[in-house]
Amino acid sequence: MDRAAAKVILLAVFLITATSDPVKKAQNVDVYSFHMNSTVTSRYATTTITSRVANKLNESQEILFEVKIPKNAFISKFRMIIEGTSYDGVVKEKAEAQQQYTQAVSRGQSAGLIKSVGRTLEEFKTSVTVAALSKVTFELTYEELLKRRLGKYELLINAQPMQTVTDFKIDVHVHEKTGISFLEVKGDLSTDDLTNAIKTTRADKDAWVTFYPTRDQQTKCKTCGENGLNGDLLITYDVERQNPNGEMTVSNGYFFHSFAPSDVSRISKNVVFIIDRSGSMHGKKMQQTRLALLKILSDLGENDHFGLITFDSRVDLWKRELLKATHANLEDAKSFVRKITDRGATDINAAVLEGVDMIKRHPREGTTSILILLTDGDPTSGETNTEKITGNVKVSIGSKFPLYCLGFGYDVNFDFLTKMSMENNGVARRIYEDSDADLQLQGFYDEVAVPLLTDIQLNYIGVSNLTQTSFNLYFNGSEIVVSGQITDNSVESVTTEIIAISKGSKVTYRDTVTAKDVSDVQPEHDNFLERLWAYLTVKQLLDRQVLLKGPEKEASRKEALNLSLKYQFVTSLTSMVVTKPQENQTEVANKPKEGETPQRPPVSARPGASRRFSGRVSYSRMGSYGGGRRGSRLQSSPAKSDPEVLVTSDLHHAVAVPLAPFVPEVHLVTLVPEVPSHHFLLSADGQPRPLCFAVPLHYKLKLLEDSSIEFSMNGESGTSRHGFSQIAFRYKKTHHLVVNTTSINHHIDQENQQLFWGQNAQFNKDGVSVLISPSQVKITMGDFIISVLLHNNGDLFLWPKVEQYPQGSSPTGILGKASISYEKIKGSRTPTLKIMDKEVTASMADVSDYSRTSAPVIKCWLVPFEAVMNGNISDFTVTLL
Repeated sequence: MDRAAAKVILLAVFLITATSDPVKKAQNVDVYSFHMNSTVTSRYATTTITSRVANKLNESQEILFEVKIPKNAFISKFRMIIEGTSYDGVVKEKAEAQQQYTQAVSRGQSAGLIKSVGRTLEEFKTSVTVAALSKVTFELTYEELLKRRLGKYELLINAQPMQTVTDFKIDVHVHEKTGISFLEVKGDLSTDDLTNAIKTTRADKDAWVTFYPTRDQQTKCKTCGENGLNGDLLITYDVERQNPNGEMTVSNGYFFHSFAPSDVSRISKNVVFIIDRSGSMHGKKMQQTRLALLKILSDLGENDHFGLITFDSRVDLWKRELLKATHANLEDAKSFVRKITDRGATDINAAVLEGVDMIKRHPREGTTSILILLTDGDPTSGETNTEKITGNVKVSIGSKFPLYCLGFGYDVNFDFLTKMSMENNGVARRIYEDSDADLQLQGFYDEVAVPLLTDIQLNYIGVSNLTQTSFNLYFNGSEIVVSGQITDNSVESVTTEIIAISKGSKVTYRDTVTAKDVSDVQPEHDNFLERLWAYLTVKQLLDRQVLLKGPEKEASRKEALNLSLKYQFVTSLTSMVVTKPQENQTEVANKPKEGETPQRPPVSARPGASRRFSGRVSYSRMGSYGGGRRGSRLQSSPAKSDPEVLVTSDLHHAVAVPLAPFVPEVHLVTLVPEVPSHHFLLSADGQPRPLCFAVPLHYKLKLLEDSSIEFSMNGESGTSRHGFSQIAFRYKKTHHLVVNTTSINHHIDQENQQLFWGQNAQFNKDGVSVLISPSQVKITMGDFIISVLLHNNGDLFLWPKVEQYPQGSSPTGILGKASISYEKIKGSRTPTLKIMDKEVTASMADVSDYSRTSAPVIKCWLVPFEAVMNGNISDFTVTLL
């Protein structure tokens, strides 16, 4: 019996994306119904995605279902319905399925198609072979407790079915017992083109948002095209808070208590910023850090006190003492910030301990203190043992105030920062290297900018099995939530007591509610409080694993496991096993760790391997031979039967790849092609061979961006295996230039100008010039000079070439590097290069240089994308051109 393992990661805000992407024109696969239904009750969101797909061919073909899952959500149900038969996933203990997982990897079965998407998403895919002229229904359900940030809850729903759908519906129902204070719908799909497709209905306690676009609307909105919808709806809301004691909801023996007072005086704070200025912070990181600090300093309250510490191998203080945020002090601090430059190594231990000492030296009654550390790397100077650093900091802080750790980029030791922050009542947050990194830094600070209460303790009478009840700080715009069980049926009421410190004085909140209350929800959701309690309990138990040791850690793990199994949550301790129809391929996928690229076991020939495609709804004709390509394998073998598929993950597990029935005694011949890719060349300083790296097709790519001058260049692949079908430029919000294989379209404010290839033309306006020749367009925007070449090798396609970068700029994007340095490691058994202080396995490849009209074939060292780009491909994709 074959099994496959797949790993899934689930998102931090509640975000839903469901996609179904045809590799070819979708006449042969019809996604005839696509529904997304989300119900939010007392912040607890349950979402079901249902996709119904028909095979319109007279032969079998593989159909792929793909969704993007929120990082903080738990998958709780997966089902496929084929020919009236349901195939349901069952959640089991991870260890129980580990043997099948290991066997699958040892057989060399291919990695599942699960990959990071952007900053916080990963794609989850599963496929099944559907018989001729038959249908399949996919259903996926997942659950999450929405978190309040900056005074609102966010529900982000992304729709990208990649073809027009006859029956397309998004339904959202929000029910809040105390009432909804406001609700807004924004996003790419909330535009004039789709106004009448979005309907919002409000009642006192309920809100309904529906999105029912017609097929015509699915192609004509601003973010739509011939492949249908491509965009998101962002639903933000908050609740009425008339009771200062918070909201208590009781149902079926469980309760949920939320506490978020706003009529409390803000507490003045003492905040110390500890800034890494080591050499790795060079360029845009340091520039964005300075920008963020300047804005944060401007937002300090007049009664706040602050300090600044910068460090490399040496620790420097702006001032030895905390100073009040007066105008003069702030201006002096801003001058200091503007002069911060990168240099040296990284002594995190000395820097954080100096920050702790600074706060201890200047205690102030009635205030609260906060440490904020920003770093982009491992400790490399002074004390470098992370366990010792964590211990030193914990002892020094002594639970007196929180430490928040911000990790810049992917080179940072994020596990170390997470443990150090959690042991000191803080949190760790990754800051992504992108054009908005300064806004990410500022956004985090905004969340902790206004402390209202400290040392909060929530006590309850008449309940048990409580989630976390002690909290170090409560910030304006956030929320404290507690859930528990009412195990004694004779209990008539639940009494709450909240004790906290406000500006140095003790405050108490008390309330009593009847234990017989039943929340006014629909019968199908009457167990939502039980599932909310289970979700919150499991999340907190898993989060605490990093802090526990020995028997206490094992007991916590066992409790989380038992709850995960009882409620069928796919977590780091469980796996989902799906028994499916007769199958020809098993896929094994490992969920990549935070900031890490998933590793794939090698692909090996095996009986009945299915044809693989990268699209979101894809198909392959079983029993037929499609033309060969380099890297393809021809395989022929009888099929197997009665498979089970293991769905497993380090953090969250989900479904792997199902394939369907097969005619007995017929040998299957299939082709497994390589994934079509762009190959980019990158010149190397002082080396005879350039580097090259591959980027899969079917992405919209961020090619070049410089936010300092409001410039961007993005490209979209076409049907060709080479180059781009269109490349879009934006400059200073007024210029939008789109080059495709037939024309050049320039939009300036309200003016539109269209020219065609083959013309010899030129135009100039507001720092933008465009020179058109028969096979090349030369574009100047500010100090960027870029040529777009038109190639024709049977297919027309475009290729960009950066002729000039602005001096002193640090652009991002796939073409953001003009060159790179590497060193060939001598004596290694396989070709190995040292790139940016990391050893990388390489292979010699022949790549066509499309930045030249003649497209000569160049020998280059082929290396992984991540080795030169310092990130995943998902960090270089865009939704819109």
